Amino acid sequence: MKDLFRYVPGRSVIHRMNPVTKLLLTVVICVAAFITGNIFVLLGLLAADLAIGFIAGVPGKTLNILKGLMKIAIFLFVLQTLLYRDGTPLFWIITDKGLLTAATVVLRLVVVCMPLTLVLAVTRVSDLANALVQVLHVPYKYAFTVTTAIRFIPQFLEEMSDIMEAQTARGVAFDKARGLRKLGMILPLCAPLLITSVRRTELTAVAVEVRGFALRTPASGYRRYPFGLIDAAAMIVCAGMIVAAVMIR
Repeated sequence: MKDLFRYVPGRSVIHRMNPVTKLLLTVVICVAAFITGNIFVLLGLLAADLAIGFIAGVPGKTLNILKGLMKIAIFLFVLQTLLYRDGTPLFWIITDKGLLTAATVVLRLVVVCMPLTLVLAVTRVSDLANALVQVLHVPYKYAFTVTTAIRFIPQFLEEMSDIMEAQTARGVAFDKARGLRKLGMILPLCAPLLITSVRRTELTAVAVEVRGFALRTPASGYRRYPFGLIDAAAMIVCAGMIVAAVMIR
């Protein structure tokens, strides 16, 4: 879990895309998933998510993300089928429209959550920040804030894992607890994690000020991020996704 957002180096087609194109691809998949209610289009978008992961050379991470989302998806599917009352009853209180609605909600959840994680796995956070500034002209302080928050996610997960291991060594049985009981055991650990987070934030603020953060301009980055044929092809695919989502609703 702590390696979920870590960058995986490579030379795949996805790696060579402009960071802005990758971000656009992520946004388009999410927008298309919310526009359409057609289950077959959602399945196509899910296939696109999986294709991004496999083309990028991170099939293991892709399947791990899908596996993690399935736990939430199964819970939502069961909850939706039990609470939805419209439609023809099939058995007990479950209806045909309830099953279809539940499947649509679950697929939409999986489709929306997967692409951003996959894009972050094949894009350096520094490249994403610099591309936002150079290409989209986003003020650097905003781009830095967003990318720094993303960069800290695996570090916070790793620190949480270390805290849990330390508590386990002291006799706290996290591995034997389940459900709400495990959640109740984890919540008190948020206090030391918050303390270390505040300390890390202060150190980061001092470090960026020492390095002349306030003096940085859009021209300060030495790398350039031109658009190529791969990016043009990706934009055509994005346009096709939006058209399909609008036409098949």
